Amino acid sequence: MNNNGGASRTLSERESKALLSGFGVPFLAELELTSPAPVEELVGLLKAHQIAFPVVAKLNGERIAHKTERGLVRLNVGDVATLAQAVDELFGAARPTDGDVSVLVAPMVKSNREFIAGVVHDAQFGPILMLGVGGVLAEALADVVFRPVPVSVADALEMIDEIKAQKLLGAFRGEAPVERKALVGVLTGLSDAATQREDLLSVDLNPLLVTTSGGLVAVDALVEVGTPPAPPESTKRRRTLKDEHFRALFEPRGVLIAGASSHPGKFGFVSMHNILASGYQGRVGGTNLSGEAVLGVQTVVSVDDLPDGFADLVFVCTPPAANPKLLRECAAKGVKAAFLTTAGYGEAGHEGRGIENEIVALADELDMLLAGPNGQGVVSTPVQLCAQIVAPYPPAGRIGVASQSGNFVSSFLNYARQSGVGVSRAVSAGNAASVSVADYLEWYATDPATSVGLAYLEGISNGRELMAQLGTVSHRMPLVIVKGGATEAGAKAAASHTGALAANDKVFDGACRAAGLVRAASVEEAFDTAACFATQPLPRGGRTVILTTAGGWGVVTSDALFARPELSLVALPDDLHAAIDEKLPARWSKGNPVDCAGGETRDTIPEILGLIAHHPDVDAVIYLGIGIQSNQARLMRGGSFYPDHGLERIVAYHERQDARFAEAAAELSTQTGKPILVATELAIADPDNPGPHAVRQSGRYCFPTGNRAVAALSHMVRYARFRDR
Repeated sequence: MNNNGGASRTLSERESKALLSGFGVPFLAELELTSPAPVEELVGLLKAHQIAFPVVAKLNGERIAHKTERGLVRLNVGDVATLAQAVDELFGAARPTDGDVSVLVAPMVKSNREFIAGVVHDAQFGPILMLGVGGVLAEALADVVFRPVPVSVADALEMIDEIKAQKLLGAFRGEAPVERKALVGVLTGLSDAATQREDLLSVDLNPLLVTTSGGLVAVDALVEVGTPPAPPESTKRRRTLKDEHFRALFEPRGVLIAGASSHPGKFGFVSMHNILASGYQGRVGGTNLSGEAVLGVQTVVSVDDLPDGFADLVFVCTPPAANPKLLRECAAKGVKAAFLTTAGYGEAGHEGRGIENEIVALADELDMLLAGPNGQGVVSTPVQLCAQIVAPYPPAGRIGVASQSGNFVSSFLNYARQSGVGVSRAVSAGNAASVSVADYLEWYATDPATSVGLAYLEGISNGRELMAQLGTVSHRMPLVIVKGGATEAGAKAAASHTGALAANDKVFDGACRAAGLVRAASVEEAFDTAACFATQPLPRGGRTVILTTAGGWGVVTSDALFARPELSLVALPDDLHAAIDEKLPARWSKGNPVDCAGGETRDTIPEILGLIAHHPDVDAVIYLGIGIQSNQARLMRGGSFYPDHGLERIVAYHERQDARFAEAAAELSTQTGKPILVATELAIADPDNPGPHAVRQSGRYCFPTGNRAVAALSHMVRYARFRDR
């Protein structure tokens, strides 16, 4: 991860400690000996430095990097005679290549808990602060978190909360909890050092020990200084795109398909079909060398044959060699945006990258937005535009999608169709030769039709620039990111796919959190979370109540909730407990989760939901079990006894009830301004069940499982806290 830009040198342990102590890093009192000393002299020196036995003695020198491996450390030295012998041995073990050496003597600290902290230089993100679990299991556990510097107190507290081994931070084996204020001080001190000392390349505090009283002390330090590495080459556009350019792409008054075809298997046909089939009301035209009609649209042989101002957007399905002339002709007719589906550019190797650079320069010269090349298409539901070479076309909604991979545009649009939670804009960035995923997201943040961004990223060319740009988005609207290339194999695949570099995954994760981005662990979690942001109010906090009609669902969802530090399964306040007790039979769970235990009557669910949602000590509700009654109704309706034996009446009653429950959840969420998340596997297993169907009809997202609802809610709480900061 460290990528030095020029000459560097490693400071001795003594020099390293002197530098870092000036930034508040706690070290023990230490005696430095520049030569062996007799016992009598050692006694006086130890007393003057207030150092008591047992002690540790180490050989110190700026060219000594691996003291333990060379046997240059003496631990648990218990008396002055043994210390004098150890000092003699350490000086005797010095090599000529070690340069000037000394021996450091300090109190021996015993600790059951070790952490590591430091600063590293990342090729993509620059100086990065690191905190992790130390000791013998550090490498095996890899329990480490990162943040770009500078790091605030709030950032430092988040880093501490993200350590998985939280038990080490609490009371442990009879020892006091770690003083979090002291640990925050270490982290912000290291951040200050990295910010103020531009020559600081790396810092390693290992170990950072926890004392029995919960205090902290660093017993070793290693600092490297030198010329920092040059930042990655800027990937910013050579010119600034305006709102009119993006409007031409997403809300064109007319679209021209260049290379329209009457062959149903060609892009020029499919894109024409999809534009017409989606209900787009603007002008639609096409170019075709034969000038034939395509799906009732009379094409022209040349762009010159079109009137000025016919189209704002040209959708390009022609080969690279034809495209420079095409763009010049289109610009002369007033076209302000071009989407290139054409392959054979940067993804095709060195020659293709040259052609790509030329087409980008031409678009700049023509003042034209150039999307792609090698892209899938663009969707804009406010104007019913589906200019894509593949399906689907989603319902209208508030989610703005941008992706480095066209496949995931399709995935997100398919989820929108399945869930009913719609999309405002969607674009496949393709090679992103001129306009990046971040550029689209930045425009979405200004778009009244969009309230949440959803993006898929793979490669990163300039991490610092990317996070600065995406950070401006996250201050205006939630931004959900899913990133490919998290593993070594995935990183190699991402590099071959996009040609961009993959960042260290944990560093990328820390950068996302610092910028306020919501990073999802999977494509499903990404859409779940974006859909939740698009349809639910932001929570005020993480105090959550689970309401369930059956116990097992509540147990599993509670387990998922406990794994999310942003959320808490709030203990039911006495007044809420008493109010619920009046509504349910004695067998109810008497706690949170609120398990109705099959004791619902006609109005039980809406009433209990109301009691919970309106309580000031509750920030969010997860409701499990909707659709159970309608599921039974489906079996009755499909059986041979229906509609006799009173089945018609009970079936209708069950179906009305589940619809009422969904409507009540949506109404209460609106009334209280609190998220009420509804989850049932029937959202997928039987989406026409009146329960999940009514959730969709209410404009809300129905989660397939309680676990997925918990994940989305935790992301919402984290983002809400970021916005509050």
